[in-house]
Order: sequence, then C-alpha cells, then structure tokens
Amino acid sequence: QVQLVESGGGLVQAGGSLRLSCAASGRTFSTYAMGWFRQAPGKEREFVAGISRSGGSTYYADSVKGRFTISRDNARNTVSLQMNNLKPEDTAVYYCAARISIVVLANLWDYWGKGTLITVSS
Repeated sequence: QVQLVESGGGLVQAGGSLRLSCAASGRTFSTYAMGWFRQAPGKEREFVAGISRSGGSTYYADSVKGRFTISRDNARNTVSLQMNNLKPEDTAVYYCAARISIVVLANLWDYWGKGTLITVSS
C-alpha cells in the first residue's frame, strides 16, 4: 500500500515555472515506478511524465517534452515535476501515481494522490 500526497500547485502566469512534489508513505517507494497525470475540466486524465523505479529512465508526453522534468529521490520517498514555460493549456489538476512499471493509460495505475490544481493565466 502506498499513500501519495501532492503539493506545489497554484496560479502562475504563462511563461512561468512551478515545481510539484509528491510525498509517498511506506518503505517500498523504490519498488514503484512513478508518474504524473493531469486532468483538465471536461477532459480525460492524461499521462504527463513517468520515471522508472531507479530513476534511470524517464518518459514524457509530447505536449510537455522539453518543458517539464520529472525526478525522484528514493531516500526521501519523493517524486517531483519541474514545469517551465507554462502555457494556459497546462491548466489542470495534477496527480501523482504509482505502479510497478510505466504505462500511459491512467486506469492501469494502482495508487493515486488527491491532486493539486495548477492554473496558468494568459
């Protein structure tokens, strides 16, 4: 069982930056791949970024590639998402998720945080 708590959301102007963090409970954090998803109003939850258990591999949605960076600290049980050059279309609730390996389908992930809202104004 893994419990996930996101933090770092808020309001930012287009072109600005934010850093999201996700704190995980339990001693087995390093056995899970971690992912960030987002859900905009009226849209389905979509994959944003994923990182392997060791942190050695990362994956990004095309829409955020080059602007977002996912990282993890297995000693501190945390995963982060650095978001630069934010755009209004990045506005969404962002969720942290965990499963054994990275997949892009949200419904295949096992554990979820409650989400944190990011609003990007134009």
